Amino acid sequence: MWLFSAPPREEIQAKYGFEITDAWLNHLMKSSVRFNSGGSGSFVSADGLVVTNHHVAADAIQKLSSEEHNYLRDGFLAKTQADELKCVDLELNVLQSIEDVTTRVNAAIPVGATSEAAVAARRKVMAEIEKESLEKTGLRSDVVTLYQGGAYHLYRFKKYTDVRLVFAPELSVAFFGGDPDNFEYPRYNLDVAFLRVYENGQPVKPANYLKWSKVGAQDGELAFVSGHPGTTRRLLTVPELEYIRDNQYPFQLELLKRREVALLAWSGRSSENARRARDELFGIQNTRKARDGALAALQDPEFFEAKVAAEAAFKKQLKDVKDGAEALAAFDRIAEAQKKIAAIVTRHRFLESGLAFNSESFALARELLRAGVERAKPNGERLKEFTDSRRESFEQELFSDKPIYADLEIVLLSDALSYFVEKFGANDPLVKQVLAGKSPRVRAAELINGTQVRDVAFRRKLYEGGASAVTAAKDPMIELARLVDDEARALRKIVEEQDEIKQQAQAVIGKARFAVQGTGTYPDATFTLRLSYGPVKGYEENGVQVPSITQLSGLFERSEKQGNKDPFELPAHWHAKKSAFDLTTPANFVTTCDIIGGNSGSPTVNTAGEFIGIIFDGNIQSLVSDFGYDDKQSRALSVHSAFIIEALRKAYDATPLVNEILNGRR
Repeated sequence: MWLFSAPPREEIQAKYGFEITDAWLNHLMKSSVRFNSGGSGSFVSADGLVVTNHHVAADAIQKLSSEEHNYLRDGFLAKTQADELKCVDLELNVLQSIEDVTTRVNAAIPVGATSEAAVAARRKVMAEIEKESLEKTGLRSDVVTLYQGGAYHLYRFKKYTDVRLVFAPELSVAFFGGDPDNFEYPRYNLDVAFLRVYENGQPVKPANYLKWSKVGAQDGELAFVSGHPGTTRRLLTVPELEYIRDNQYPFQLELLKRREVALLAWSGRSSENARRARDELFGIQNTRKARDGALAALQDPEFFEAKVAAEAAFKKQLKDVKDGAEALAAFDRIAEAQKKIAAIVTRHRFLESGLAFNSESFALARELLRAGVERAKPNGERLKEFTDSRRESFEQELFSDKPIYADLEIVLLSDALSYFVEKFGANDPLVKQVLAGKSPRVRAAELINGTQVRDVAFRRKLYEGGASAVTAAKDPMIELARLVDDEARALRKIVEEQDEIKQQAQAVIGKARFAVQGTGTYPDATFTLRLSYGPVKGYEENGVQVPSITQLSGLFERSEKQGNKDPFELPAHWHAKKSAFDLTTPANFVTTCDIIGGNSGSPTVNTAGEFIGIIFDGNIQSLVSDFGYDDKQSRALSVHSAFIIEALRKAYDATPLVNEILNGRR
């Protein structure tokens, strides 16, 4: 997961004989797209056409859907540009430049500052850098923390907010195999969607977009993935990994499985319930399976002991390095800070992270409450989500007219309040105040039915009126947010101060790591653009060779073997047109490229920089990638470019879209 500002040029040249030029890298960087909802994509035409995964676009598709038009389930195709549907609150970002601001950030921290003072100073200087950059360039500007605090880079993005849906297949073919096949291979998914980016009412004309390969991915060829991996934890210390293994992941799995049961039960009551909950349920199930795999890796004594041994070996090397003693002491500071976080993390999760009040309504109420307070402060003293550089994105989301369903909100909030009571006990003073003498279910219904925060005009009025207007509204959900806000902020402050201690310690360790291992390493993922590479290559599993590329014929065979029943049911028109398909068309393929959540929708390209496929998943062996990477069996799964064209032509009669995609092809 290499930085675009520091790709492994020499290693790739030596191993594959391919030279990464600045022009090749810049073109790929500016053709790549980040979705604010989580995920990646790429420009693939001169008229602003973007391709991503169906499951990345699902949030936008869900918000465009209704009981009458279930686009998420039934698919969508715009016959003309006039038919394209404007997404409700989608923001796309395209990286324009990267600047190292480490020296300035670190220089702003007074020598010997307390963790509280250091947090304030770092927050202030980062906000200053972002605001200066925004005012100078007009580009979204984010200071990104790398190497757990070893470096700080300023990322500038061109931001697009007028994005329209062009095409999405039916859910049954996009997510063929459903949860049973998720993170498995071989696969046969058409997990794609196309959107178009507009500016000033017209399709954008990107200077950089990916041309479509004539043949797509070929077995053995070198491939690259350009995308936005979300989070990895490969550089964490052993105590931090122990915390994840024994605390964080077990808790998350308990929560995810609880929510999954609640949503499945509610979805089973009607088809409309199922539609409303579908996107959220998919996210929960996907994350649950990923966490299961990652936790299994941490619970594997061999895997974990290798992490322990590697840290011990590094510490041994530090004894012979200048300033090594300082780095060794930094390990101890991290361990102590992690203990302090663990001591309060459960309450932090429920109050500051909002698990006790899981609902869109509460999230909006808290944003209104805090915006009224934070916007009155100097920019450098605000919570980061309220700084000037993030204001446009924050307001777009706050004033989104996305559908929020009160009945689903009651289900979610009722379950969250019940969980809150279970964890802290019915006699906890704050629990009593939150429930106000009612059961979780009754209290949830009272709050959801009584609040006005789901009304955009109401939100806008309170936001523009500031803290006094928010207070005067006496909205019950806002008052609930106010009830817990002092303690939530206090808990956040503790975690941020301990994170600051860990960041400063990691900076010391990072400096020592560079001294021992050189600078040829990449930082953990941060949902910023990264480059990964590796060949199209199969692998061996249980003594059986798994091919690198599957064929379209396998899609029909798997459906037939499963009785063409959900989640292996294909749309009727696919069966009707089966004879028209070239069943030897490549469907999905695997590479050794290093990916993680957030890479979904990333373009897979060849050495010519041509689009040969799109990342949509990893195999089960890749679930350890949160903590380390091994290319023996770990694989990144892509939809083959040829499958996309074959499906558009034969299943959807989308000739104009195909012509647009192929028009720029060499």
